[in-house]
Amino acid sequence: MGNKIKRIGILTAGGDSPGLNAAIRGVGKSAISYGMEIIGFRDGFRGLVENRRLKLDKSTLAGILTVGGTILGTSRDKPHRMVIDGRTKDMTEVIKENYKKWGLDCVVCLGGGGTQKNALRLKQAGLNVITLPKTIDNDVGLTDATFGFATALDIATDTLDRLHSTAHSHHRIIVAEIMGHRAGWLTLGAGIAGGADVILIPEIPYNVEKIAEAIRRRSRSGTNFSIVAVAEGAMSRDDARAFAAAEKKLDRARTLHDKKEAKIELATLDVRHQGNTMRLAKQLEELTHLESRVTILGYVQRGGTPCAADRILATRLGSAATDLIEEEHYGVMVAARGDGTEPVPLEKVAGKRKVVPVDHSWVKTARRVGTCLGD
Repeated sequence: MGNKIKRIGILTAGGDSPGLNAAIRGVGKSAISYGMEIIGFRDGFRGLVENRRLKLDKSTLAGILTVGGTILGTSRDKPHRMVIDGRTKDMTEVIKENYKKWGLDCVVCLGGGGTQKNALRLKQAGLNVITLPKTIDNDVGLTDATFGFATALDIATDTLDRLHSTAHSHHRIIVAEIMGHRAGWLTLGAGIAGGADVILIPEIPYNVEKIAEAIRRRSRSGTNFSIVAVAEGAMSRDDARAFAAAEKKLDRARTLHDKKEAKIELATLDVRHQGNTMRLAKQLEELTHLESRVTILGYVQRGGTPCAADRILATRLGSAATDLIEEEHYGVMVAARGDGTEPVPLEKVAGKRKVVPVDHSWVKTARRVGTCLGD
């Protein structure tokens, strides 16, 4: 390893998430304890391209543990498809030049599924990279948990708790839309913890008539209100079949023309799905003759002070990343594994989404306590 002082770059990419600053602090403070230098790059991979940086030292890292968001800023820019001066360009070579220019030994990338794929591309381009799994959706593959999820789960649960009093007082159906396009961990967890009567997740396509019947059953037993927790990506059986067919068509596509056509079809379905929660609420109102109201949690779930669980997870993943850099063990994501961590090769992680298995213990628990899952 020699006596050369290691210099680490660090960036945050994708959507913001509670615990990012805790992770930056975890990497930074443990790096300083090893005698390493650490440079933060602003606004994700764009900072690496445009040389927008911030030296991270003890004073910069002080007081950020409890702060939401990220002191480095973030973006969804991809190194190989970045908009520069109005044109989409592959900036991988520029990143390689800047990596060398600043004498970096490794870049630590904090992000979700897209960030894992982008980091793998940089690894394949010859850079030393390590990633940390961040997302409120908890859908990064091959890790027990992602930081950001526990805080978002607390926020969504607290919202459902508060909605109960309104639903009960006004004898209404309250439909709460919770984040989660392709994975239902957040909605399922909050629904169980918050006592939702109906939980709808992307992994289990729903039949609206079955939901209505579950609500009518409650009315017949004297309970004239219901809480419906719905993931933004939840869909009816008919819509799920249409999406599955479009995705299969895209997989089968061989020519550029075919791919373009299949992508347009998927995009059209995505647009059609927007506003699905509002349509669902209207359908339930018509079928049950109860008033419905919709609450969309949106970005509230991603903001604010990270909870203790996320601070601990982000700190231990961050410090474990620095241990791996000291050992010169690169090209991996630092996965949470039980009470410890495990380096997982990026090749195994990239493109892997962790969705809710239909036989998962949370699903079984929800069913046992009488929660309707729409099927």
